[in-house]
Amino acid sequence: MQRVRGQALVRLTRSGLADLRQQGSAKAMLPRTDDPDPEVVFLNTAGGVTGGDRLDYALTLGAGARATGATQTAERAYRATGDAPGVVATQIALDAEAHLDWLPQEVILFEGAYLRRETEVALAPGATFLGVESVILGRAAHGETVTRARLDDLRSIRREGRLIHQEHLCLGPETLADPMARGAHRAFATLIYLAPDAADRLENVRSALGADGYASAWDGRLVARLAGSPAPLRRALIRAIVSLRGRPIPRVWQSDV
Repeated sequence: MQRVRGQALVRLTRSGLADLRQQGSAKAMLPRTDDPDPEVVFLNTAGGVTGGDRLDYALTLGAGARATGATQTAERAYRATGDAPGVVATQIALDAEAHLDWLPQEVILFEGAYLRRETEVALAPGATFLGVESVILGRAAHGETVTRARLDDLRSIRREGRLIHQEHLCLGPETLADPMARGAHRAFATLIYLAPDAADRLENVRSALGADGYASAWDGRLVARLAGSPAPLRRALIRAIVSLRGRPIPRVWQSDV
């Protein structure tokens, strides 16, 4: 079976686009928007990921540059036919005083999927970062249940080469089949904001989340976690993002999954 392969790399400076490379099923677009900051939208033209596929995205911002990064739609992880996972790897590098809102849309896990997602963020002095990651288990509107999927979700953030934040979410058949482990939740999300004013933003984020999540702040970082049904969770996540950005979400987020 032919496997999907793709790479898309974008580098922006304060003056605009400095480099764009893409091959295979991974594409990058820079749509015209009303936002003063450029927007980079990554796209998997294969329409989804299955076992053995690999997509690599890279986004670099030069000193003082600001941008928003997003994905065109939700990434769909389909049934894997072998033991190898599908891999989606993202490398983000922010030079001094740069800022990125990294706002990929949800990953939807289908029954039998096996996905490994790797996100690495490198921050130079003074760089700030807002990032979200979210997962949906199947499509409830289609009557789908997910009990035999696997997800390895690794996230690491370094500042000046020093590891400052790391997470590893593992979902497998044992967790998915155990109602005590995940309750009735079909969607999960994490938001992280790294900036000197993180603690000052905490109450606004908590208000935006309401009963759909919780947030805490310490040492220049704010972390929020959400769990629930896909549609209410998405709305709460959008409210939290908007409270931190001070402007609307990217237009590609306007359509529901």
